[in-house]
Amino acid sequence: MRHTLPIAPQFYVTAPQACPYLDGRLERKLFTALQGEHAQRLNDMLSKQGFRRSQNVLYRPSCAECSACLSARIRVADFRPNRTQKRLLRRNGDLVRNATSPWATEDQYALFRRYLDQRHADGGMADMDIFEFAAMIEETPIRSRVIEYSRPNGMARRLTAVSLTDVFDDGLSMVYSFYDPDLVNSSLGTFLILDHVEIAREAGLPYVYLGYWVPGSRKMGYKANFDALEIYKGGEWREVGNPEDHTAELHPLSVAPIAEQVARISLPEARPAPE
Repeated sequence: MRHTLPIAPQFYVTAPQACPYLDGRLERKLFTALQGEHAQRLNDMLSKQGFRRSQNVLYRPSCAECSACLSARIRVADFRPNRTQKRLLRRNGDLVRNATSPWATEDQYALFRRYLDQRHADGGMADMDIFEFAAMIEETPIRSRVIEYSRPNGMARRLTAVSLTDVFDDGLSMVYSFYDPDLVNSSLGTFLILDHVEIAREAGLPYVYLGYWVPGSRKMGYKANFDALEIYKGGEWREVGNPEDHTAELHPLSVAPIAEQVARISLPEARPAPE
């Protein structure tokens, strides 16, 4: 006889802390460990339900009175770059892409530090040292890649941008990216997303996951500029439509109780045991 049992991870909730996206609000996260032989399948399934990976943890926002954070993804087959994005692709046409294993280097960390110091000096990663950076890159229990972008620099190449990217069964997830902060006119953050759409198209993967889009947040608002954008809202993926139709209002009934949220999460089944 064969038995098939569900994978049953334990879920936890973080203590409230200041929201990094909307002033005056508190954030709280629902999370679970990502480990063991079922890590890839668990990551694939929970990512389709609005979860994100940070090293060996999967999480999604679960704030007490706010549901502003919406997981976003681009539908690759229907995506068409707009005029500005086409110019951006041409402007960065000299960048050379190199996909490698998730292994941290000193060049990556030097670029990462410059990026943080100029763009996010007051952020949660501002004090990250090289060992913590290496952990962010290398501690992954699933299929991940570091995608580096370099520009010609004499006889050598200069590291210009980096993306830590997870590979799902249905797409690519941009876990974290950083780039040369001095190249403002190159709009490298947007370029990385455009290039990931192309990578996913070449690989036959239908989606590029962008993390969270937050209405009312200038920091996260740029994600609404991409064509064929879907958001995870009300337990399903849907077209974003007019971004102005989505608000970041506070309401005590906007978020279901934690126990109800966990009960609604779909989990993969373990593979049948051999006879």
